[in-house]
Amino acid sequence: MTVELIACIDVDDLDRATDFYCRALELEVNRRFGDAVVELKGASATIHLLAKPAGSTPAAGTAQRREYTRHWTPVHLDFVVPDVDAAVARAQAAGAHLEGAIRAHRWGRIAQLADPFGHGFCLIQFLNRGYDEIATPVD
Repeated sequence: MTVELIACIDVDDLDRATDFYCRALELEVNRRFGDAVVELKGASATIHLLAKPAGSTPAAGTAQRREYTRHWTPVHLDFVVPDVDAAVARAQAAGAHLEGAIRAHRWGRIAQLADPFGHGFCLIQFLNRGYDEIATPVD
């Protein structure tokens, strides 16, 4: 069985989010689903920007409310780019906030950022053999 991944990102301003992700990551609008969803192409997974107002609940019966200030979630997106410095500059020019210095590892370089909607994401530039530099084979 093959599973297709669609990354969904809640935003409170669909036009602003579309502009940010297209400029910051050089993605393109593929299609729109009414006034509430924009589908972006150009990444290895499809990305849907979902218009969800601040203060709305993410699921029925949930006390938690959506907020678009910087927040933490255990799930985030990593975008692999050929040049992390250029990608960070592009993302910052589009409105991202760099959260600390770009770090180097044996496998590559990583920058942690937040988009204008408070979602954290990383930009990764693989070097050498990428994660194979540190991977342990599985039998």
